[in-house]
Amino acid sequence: MGRVYEELDQALARFVSSQPIFFVATAPLVGGHVNCSPKSNNDELVVLDGRRVAYLDRTGSGAETIAHLREEGNGRIVLMFCAFEGPPRILRLHGRGQVAFRDEAAFLELAGSFRARSLEGSRSIVTVEVTRISDSCGYGVPLMAFEAHRRQADKWHAAKGEEGVRSYWAEKNSESLDGLLAVPRPTSAPR
Repeated sequence: MGRVYEELDQALARFVSSQPIFFVATAPLVGGHVNCSPKSNNDELVVLDGRRVAYLDRTGSGAETIAHLREEGNGRIVLMFCAFEGPPRILRLHGRGQVAFRDEAAFLELAGSFRARSLEGSRSIVTVEVTRISDSCGYGVPLMAFEAHRRQADKWHAAKGEEGVRSYWAEKNSESLDGLLAVPRPTSAPR
């Protein structure tokens, strides 16, 4: 039933871009906690080319994905997309991820690729060099109608302001559950 693809062609890129939610999984190299996170896709994911995708990493209560990608010798990541409407399908993008933090030149270079209405609250942009593209039937995925994207995070970011969000990163996002380095602590005043 499943197929392996050479690259993200236009049809696969449309499928990936049209899913309102996707899931990201990573793990430390040895021991530790495997992590799987849901990610909103309100124009927060972009197909850069047939073998590269990127997504906006919004501020959250944890920073496991960032920590696992930063771990020396690691970088393993998989993105999973499920069709909750229309024909059943699951698509997985396995690859190697890299993190471009908010104050880095790479973040600014990639930011223009997104149609998202705002970068507010974004800690980083995660890029994935895709090494395997595969789908499966998705028969076990329930049919669910998409209602809307939640706005609580946008309101939280606006209420905290840039300095408050950066303070949150330092307090809550600097390490993973297993003590791996995640979001760098600010070394200077926010820009």
